[in-house]
Amino acid sequence: MEKVPMTSEGYIRLRDELKNLKFVERPAVVKAIAEARGHGDLSENAEYYAARDRQSFIEGRLAELEDIISRCEVIDIRKLKGETVTFGVIVEIVDEETNEVTSYKIVGPYEADISRGFISTASPIARALIGKRVGESVEVTTPNGAKVFNIISIAIA
Repeated sequence: MEKVPMTSEGYIRLRDELKNLKFVERPAVVKAIAEARGHGDLSENAEYYAARDRQSFIEGRLAELEDIISRCEVIDIRKLKGETVTFGVIVEIVDEETNEVTSYKIVGPYEADISRGFISTASPIARALIGKRVGESVEVTTPNGAKVFNIISIAIA
């Protein structure tokens, strides 16, 4: 079984979602199905089919979350030194061509959210950055061609 790296914040977020689905969403959809059944003929009952679809989604997501949580390995980022780019650090880079500065937090695949600046350890840019130090340059192949980035800073989140 392959372990999945995760920050403690990511683990808590997944655990809370699991609890909500189990103890709030699942009972609510069971109640909705029971109410829809009480409306009579199921062959023309849109409420019943909508509730069953929602139940199917919830059960699938529960199975997925339980699998992820059983395989996650919570990494204590407070024990990191921040000398090189590793899991859990915030790295600030500059595009050497455009001088555009960007910050990314390196996280596990189930925590990645580019809108928040969280990139997965499996992403091309994270793979290029991991193990590098401040001042080093990395070349990353992007859909728009190769880009060269210089590491400005590394911080423990």
